[in-house]
Amino acid sequence: MHRPIASIIAWLDRIDPDAHRRIKGLRLVTAYGIATALGTLHEVGSDAPAGISLGTLAASFALWASVSEARTTRATSSRDMTILCLAAAVGAAVFALFEPVLRAHFSAGGEWVLASGAFAVGYLKRYGILGAGVGSQIYIGQLTAYSMALGPTDLTAIAVAAAIAIIAAVIPRLLSGPAERPATMAAMGPITGHPRTYPAELVMGLQATAATLLIVVLNTFLGLTESAWAVTACVYVIGATASGTVDRVRRRIAGTLVGVPLALICLPFAAQAPLLMWCAAALAMIVYAMALPERYDVACGAFAFTLLVTLAVNGEHSMPVLLARLWETVLGSVIGAAMARLVLPLRAHADETQGQARRED
Repeated sequence: MHRPIASIIAWLDRIDPDAHRRIKGLRLVTAYGIATALGTLHEVGSDAPAGISLGTLAASFALWASVSEARTTRATSSRDMTILCLAAAVGAAVFALFEPVLRAHFSAGGEWVLASGAFAVGYLKRYGILGAGVGSQIYIGQLTAYSMALGPTDLTAIAVAAAIAIIAAVIPRLLSGPAERPATMAAMGPITGHPRTYPAELVMGLQATAATLLIVVLNTFLGLTESAWAVTACVYVIGATASGTVDRVRRRIAGTLVGVPLALICLPFAAQAPLLMWCAAALAMIVYAMALPERYDVACGAFAFTLLVTLAVNGEHSMPVLLARLWETVLGSVIGAAMARLVLPLRAHADETQGQARRED
């Protein structure tokens, strides 16, 4: 009994030696819980449109703002999380306003809107860590609005959710103090540029957009179960080089191949012990925060587990839907890798130098 526990502790210390990321993981879970609780208060949620869960909307904004934030002081962290929550609200509002217009002309209006968020995820990396977070939050806002089917009449709910999210994200950060060491973008590799002098961030945005549009077309003909999962996979595997993207694809697929089966094993407990499953999901998100900087595969597995467990607790027990997380993640990741190879492929400077030397020989 002591040996497995000792092994787990040793693994935790190896990937998070000073417990900084474990503290951040706890902060993610706390922010999600505070937002959910505030959103379900009668005084807050009574004015929300029927069928709109302010708690779920705000929790999504707060959770991913906390993930993207990477500052060392309370003041700068609070400032960034406020900006990030507002960015998610902007993304949700853009979806709510433009989805009906696009749906009037295309069968998949929502997915077309996601293409703009996909571009933002890559392009805004040129403005540093905060820019990368803002781009991600714009997409997260669109994705949340897509999953909740928000429309123009829900703009007030989006604004209220943003206010709740800011409170929920900032309070845990103020309490955690200096006991965190923020992760950087180093895990994605150096952003260099295209041999034809195109900005690397522009190329990354175009690659993610091209992959998204291809999935939209495939969805039109094939009718994917959850096309947004494939889009999300292709958006977040795009790296600073083509080889880096392929490596992220391998890691994302490997993690998902572990996380999804583990979640399916836990399905019988979803109805009988929902509190236990929520605790398991919370622990998985802590592992996600710890592993994300260097162990992208572990982070993807932890999030896949969290997503499916929470879906099951909320009543989703359809095996085709749950298994779609696996195969649509693979589909989106492979398409992302293909676009990284075909659309203005990015190469590191060392690769370019070696290629030039070979040409001279």
